[in-house]
Amino acid sequence: MKKYKIGYTTGVFDLFHIGHLNILKQAKEMCDYLIVGVSTDELVQKYKNKTPVIPYKERREILESIKYVDEVVPQEHRDKIAAYEKYKFDAMFVGDDWKGNVLFIEVEAELNRRGSSVEYFKYTDNVSSTLLRSVLENIYNK
Repeated sequence: MKKYKIGYTTGVFDLFHIGHLNILKQAKEMCDYLIVGVSTDELVQKYKNKTPVIPYKERREILESIKYVDEVVPQEHRDKIAAYEKYKFDAMFVGDDWKGNVLFIEVEAELNRRGSSVEYFKYTDNVSSTLLRSVLENIYNK
């Protein structure tokens, strides 16, 4: 039996890579049903000031095709407590690069009060969408 019934994680999932797959696989190993929030293009533009390389619809389709993912939902805001209210997850899964971040300290405390948990997974070293984007820009701008 898995530790949690419903798990939740979010991300942009632009330029999908092994780090993305790792967090999805680890999350699914800990829950029966995994909900994945994919950031919309508008949300990414709003908080990262850049447009994803892969449009939302295609990123969503990629996530829907992964065996570890049970449901894909749009992430239109970054309010994790509102997401909890909507999806009633038992645990939220995030990379350990967020551990100790003021935002997540508050979110974790509030989720704990509501009977949910935050599980941190080791960040996959040497790979990120930002790094991949930079490599592609260097290749195509020569």
